[in-house]
Amino acid sequence: MPVLVLASASPARRAVLRAAGIEPVVRISDVDEDAVAAALPPDSAPRTVVEELAKAKARAVAATGELPADCVVVGCDSMLLVDGELQGKPYTPEVARERWKAVAGRSADLLTGHCVLRLTDGAVTASAVDTSTTTVYFADPDPADLEAYIATGEPLQVAGAFTLDGRGGWFVERLEGDPSSVIGIGLPLLRRLLHDVGLSIAQLWGDPPG
Repeated sequence: MPVLVLASASPARRAVLRAAGIEPVVRISDVDEDAVAAALPPDSAPRTVVEELAKAKARAVAATGELPADCVVVGCDSMLLVDGELQGKPYTPEVARERWKAVAGRSADLLTGHCVLRLTDGAVTASAVDTSTTTVYFADPDPADLEAYIATGEPLQVAGAFTLDGRGGWFVERLEGDPSSVIGIGLPLLRRLLHDVGLSIAQLWGDPPG
């Protein structure tokens, strides 16, 4: 049975896969995301940026040579598109606060690039890349609630300074698109990409419970 290797340290992505019946092997890519993005042409389309980041992560893990003989490596990268500008992780409370001022009471598009590499005996035999786009409608949080949220540290390490599956979910009014993609790995798109490299979802599910 092929093994799905998740090229990410994200517990949210792992949780999505586990809830959907796949127990991934986690390998962290250690890719310098800022350096990859900076090396792209300044006029690169937003989807190109997230796809190149996803490819860099998947390729870095595939190149380690320390993977199961029959596996598929999945790399992902998410960024929030606000007024034509891509926003990644804010890292600091100050930046997170400014990000929320820009989206409070508005909508923005969450782009998640996906790269799937099929490996056999260490060699890449097939690949597929695409982006999932979901429109997120944000609430206008009470200032005290927003400050409390930022103080938790949760929004500092996630694209767009919010989560859907954590405390940030309180401040998301609705979505147009795929909720799992907003969490970090889109199941509908991943299913299609896996099919493109010759795999079905059933091949990756573990044994049924009981």
